[in-house]
Amino acid sequence: MQITGTGHAGMRIDTPAGSILCDPWVNPAFFASWFPFPDNSGLDWEALGQVDYLYVSHLHRDHFDAVNLTRNVSKKATVLLPEYPTDELEDQLRALGFTDFLRTVSDEVVELDGGLNIMVQALISPTDGPIGDSSLWVEYDGVRLLNQNDARPTDLTRFADLGPVHGHMLQFSGAIWYPMVYDLPHNAKTAFGKQKRERQFDRTFRYIDDLKAANVFPIAGPPCFLDDALWQYNDIFGDEGNIFPDQHAFQVEYAKVGGDNSHILLPGSVCTLTADDCTTKHPVADVDAFFAAKEMHLRGYQERQRPVIEAAKRTWAHPEIDVLDGLRRQIEPLLEESIYMAKGVGGPVQLELTDPEGEVVESIVVDFPNGEVRPYAEEKVRYRFRTERRLIEHLLFTGEVDWSNSLFLSCRFTATRIGQYNEFVYSFFKCLSEERLQYAEGWYDEHERTTDAEDITMGDWTLQRRCPHLKADLTRFGIVEGETLTCQLHGWRFDLPSGRCLTSAGHQLRSRPADRKSDAAS
Repeated sequence: MQITGTGHAGMRIDTPAGSILCDPWVNPAFFASWFPFPDNSGLDWEALGQVDYLYVSHLHRDHFDAVNLTRNVSKKATVLLPEYPTDELEDQLRALGFTDFLRTVSDEVVELDGGLNIMVQALISPTDGPIGDSSLWVEYDGVRLLNQNDARPTDLTRFADLGPVHGHMLQFSGAIWYPMVYDLPHNAKTAFGKQKRERQFDRTFRYIDDLKAANVFPIAGPPCFLDDALWQYNDIFGDEGNIFPDQHAFQVEYAKVGGDNSHILLPGSVCTLTADDCTTKHPVADVDAFFAAKEMHLRGYQERQRPVIEAAKRTWAHPEIDVLDGLRRQIEPLLEESIYMAKGVGGPVQLELTDPEGEVVESIVVDFPNGEVRPYAEEKVRYRFRTERRLIEHLLFTGEVDWSNSLFLSCRFTATRIGQYNEFVYSFFKCLSEERLQYAEGWYDEHERTTDAEDITMGDWTLQRRCPHLKADLTRFGIVEGETLTCQLHGWRFDLPSGRCLTSAGHQLRSRPADRKSDAAS
């Protein structure tokens, strides 16, 4: 099996029975904020795109690059389609010209021509990517590879059950806007960032330990930020609170826990993977030296892409759009139908819209309790977002249904909140269509009515086995420190005496002291 790195989460897998192109991203994403690092624009994308199969793990635009898919990927390729609850991924690929789809069933192995076997595991909660994330397992002639990319399954048992894995590709770096965009004191932001960076590494090491693959490949990050306004997010300043460590930083941290089987895939790196060996040829003579000169590479990359960024910015403004009216038309019908998410948000959310210089020119409230979008009336709000008005104009102009997959991941906003993180706020703004909203509401309804009857004992506490957030197995991901439980899969924390979630509203944990047999906390 030969694996060619194409950047970020992308790769091309070649076997005698066929080739698979995975997540081919090259063009800037999220309002020209994210770019692949290292620069992969010099690859021969036309040649890379002549494949038998295409796998796009999910719709996030650092995986689904519509321009690259249209220009360079063969429309004869068979799409390995994850089993998602909505048809958006298939619809968008069809709009680009793809016609041949293999609709996989999650966790079921499919034998393709020539003895090539694949399996796609789909994750389908409202918080998994853009209503869906997935992993791809590939086997040929006894050599097995797992491309986990961004996906965070509760465990990797299904993959392990299929036999020893020889190559494990997985995310290790940040792919979120927290804590950078929040209005916090610098010291607090650094502390939260450091905590998140450590959790990212810890989660990755747990996945690696679960699967015990012969070889590990850190992929799916980090992006780099080439706009001057976002330059500070690159991990080149020695900031211990930066959540975007690169592949070299991963290898340093992995070595601290005894890891000595990791391999870096640069754009253009070619790895030959067998059941007994793994050899990699890189497009640079010295990988360590390349990362040591990271800032120099980024500065050159920035200058090459500056015209691209400026051209993108010229497309954002649509002054003909009445933002208040546009938001009313899009959001109010959804508020009327929403039960669980509207109740979960529980209050008004303020949108402060600015001109390019940062002056507020309009202030709008999405009033979840009253089901309306209206001008801000100086009331107290628990969540406030501030961003440029032209970005919201662009979202309305394009009919964007997922602000996470556009505005929020761009990091071109600031946020203020009072109290705990509220997952329903972000879940709602990624469900700005009838199809997405109905699915998410149904998922929350089913999730709320499903009880987890099995208990486990951890230290001095007896508690439910599955995390109330997304059902992670707490025997694998749970850590008890004093009277606090932390689920390391997403970093959610619970107060054990009361069962109260310390990270977000709702999500009560059933817990009690281990020596007490009375009813659990409620």
